[in-house]
Amino acid sequence: MSSTAVDKQQPAPVKPLFDFLDLRAQFAPIRDEVMAAVTRVMDSQYFILGPEVEKLEQEIAAKLGATHAIGCASGTDALILALLAAQIGPGHEVITTPFSFVATAGSIAYVGAKPVFVDIDPVTFNIDPKRIEAAITPRTRAIMPVHLFGLSADMDPILQLAKAHNLIVIEDAAQAIGSKYNNRFVGTLGDFGCFSFFPSKNLGAAGDGGLITTNNLAFDERLRMLRMHGSKTKYFHELLGTNSRLDGLQAAVLRVKLRHLDRWETGRQNRASRYRQLFAQKNLVNFVTPPPAPSPSYHHVYNQFTIRAERRDELKESLRLAGIPSEIYYPLCLHLQKAFTYLGYRSGQFPHAEQASQEALSLPVYPELTDAHQDQVVNAIANFNSHNS
Repeated sequence: MSSTAVDKQQPAPVKPLFDFLDLRAQFAPIRDEVMAAVTRVMDSQYFILGPEVEKLEQEIAAKLGATHAIGCASGTDALILALLAAQIGPGHEVITTPFSFVATAGSIAYVGAKPVFVDIDPVTFNIDPKRIEAAITPRTRAIMPVHLFGLSADMDPILQLAKAHNLIVIEDAAQAIGSKYNNRFVGTLGDFGCFSFFPSKNLGAAGDGGLITTNNLAFDERLRMLRMHGSKTKYFHELLGTNSRLDGLQAAVLRVKLRHLDRWETGRQNRASRYRQLFAQKNLVNFVTPPPAPSPSYHHVYNQFTIRAERRDELKESLRLAGIPSEIYYPLCLHLQKAFTYLGYRSGQFPHAEQASQEALSLPVYPELTDAHQDQVVNAIANFNSHNS
């Protein structure tokens, strides 16, 4: 095939009018604070764990109301370390959602356990508690709910099931730091809370980073050994662990950003509220479905603002041509991914998750997004609707 023929198959390039997530806009007003923190670490030359990591762990534990917080190298490692601390491995099963980032089920498979999927609630995108009990077997050791897009899963029935069946609860809160369920922070409800500091998260590092929360002293001690090659004392190893230590530089940056997290969260919530107002003004409520509105039980932090649209792919392409950035989380459910073929799941087994993978579209929602940008997003959606209804 000629290069010309290949070129004709590519979408026409269109420069976005603004960024889907503008980290430069976030950084600019806190630049001096961040650079001072970085300089402090450079002057100390204390790069691996150390005082900055200890202080970050203390500050996050205090903010969330957790007894212990343990920094690690990534959100994926946080999940893996939690599973290892709970001594979950070959021969065990962990129940989770098929509509999530691959690390959720991938961490379970990585430790040798079997991911067992159940369908989602079509309104929240989160695991449906009503479907969990039927998936429990004698090999089940844990439930791993995901607080997707910044909205807590329905935790009370999950915790009740876990207690009744003597199961561990590992919260995948990678997208949900600051989110609450019945006025309690996610990550403190189960046995473990696992957070990611990937740069695009509401609390993002200048690279990879993660953290685990727990209220169990034995788990805390085990996690601290596991992240240090199973060692409590240098060169003496009680467990087979790994190298998953949070850098002092990342911790210093995160400590600065943590001071701004509540303000950024409010900005995201205000942007989400304005989207809803604009959708109503443009009579789009029957065309797109916004995420659940705020309620006393659920404090949404909008790591993503994810709508549903029946003609999602066409809408996304129309937005792209109009210069409007958007993202699809996630275009293929985990049970249909090639990496999980060995589990034996088939298409149609989890219809709500599969429908969400065809309809979910995330719109820009960061605090620095302007009213004019939001107007452009909604006007472009309205234009697509008017020409295709």
